[in-house]
Amino acid sequence: MRLPVAISALLALAACTDRQSVMAAHGPEAGRVALLAGIVFAGAAVIMLVVMAALWVALRGSESQRAALAGETAIRIGGIAFPAITLSVLLGYGLWLMRDSLADAPPALRIEVTGEQWWWRLRYRGGDGAAFAEANEIRIPVGAEVEFELRSADVIHSFWVPSLGGKLDMIPGRTNRLRLRAERAGVYRGQCAEYCGGPHALMALEIIAMPQAEFAAWLTAGRRPAPAPAGQAERRGAELFLAAGCGGCHAIRGTAAEGAIGPDLSRVGGRRFLAAATIPAGRENLARFIAHGQDLKPGNLMPPFRLLAPAELDALAAYLVSLR
Repeated sequence: MRLPVAISALLALAACTDRQSVMAAHGPEAGRVALLAGIVFAGAAVIMLVVMAALWVALRGSESQRAALAGETAIRIGGIAFPAITLSVLLGYGLWLMRDSLADAPPALRIEVTGEQWWWRLRYRGGDGAAFAEANEIRIPVGAEVEFELRSADVIHSFWVPSLGGKLDMIPGRTNRLRLRAERAGVYRGQCAEYCGGPHALMALEIIAMPQAEFAAWLTAGRRPAPAPAGQAERRGAELFLAAGCGGCHAIRGTAAEGAIGPDLSRVGGRRFLAAATIPAGRENLARFIAHGQDLKPGNLMPPFRLLAPAELDALAAYLVSLR
């Protein structure tokens, strides 16, 4: 019995983190979800105790107790009336509790999020209507209501950031809308919560909530062209980026690279992670992913560029890291 108990304890302890937890709520939508989850868990525990007590009576109770448990009255109350009333009350309370999720007021910001195998295409619009692209890492202002327009480019995905709100599926041919608000600055991890084939488990994302002044500056900078390469390695990397055909799949604002197949790389050097929050960002990991992407994220749609020499990979990575 020690091994099953130890395994169960380890699994329970593995969930004791607020990195990606429904119970670590940092937004009003997530707070409502956490409250409803707590009520469901507590109710389930009480019902489990009642069932275990009934089982004990069925096995160890007296003849009269077992007869009463098997009687028509007990079946009508425990098997029909109790579940019907409990589920009806829970449904009604859940609808009342989540009513604020259907807000009518215009949001402070709209972000288009398109799920693709296996990354997130993002599109921001500034106050003047000008749009720019990002990928995998979402930045939002603290305290502002943000509406996410959720779409899918291929199969069914699901957008889920547990600490900020519930999940919502992304259906091909449809646009679903989800509103979230972060109550404090921080980094909130999310995940595709619907199996979408291949490296589905490696299709994560981060939402970074920033003070409003910092976010406004970041949003304004997003409409500018990418910075020109400064050093010799960066200039060599920029030449290699175009010569190797990277611009056929990826875009970098202000350059001849205008590809729309893969993620926009205009500010890839400022992101915390690469490959949809799979590996930490940095010059070395960028070079590794370019040459050995299938080893780091098996099944992703980018072919490995093993034909590049180590010095060329380093120059290309230096250029990409400089894009902020």
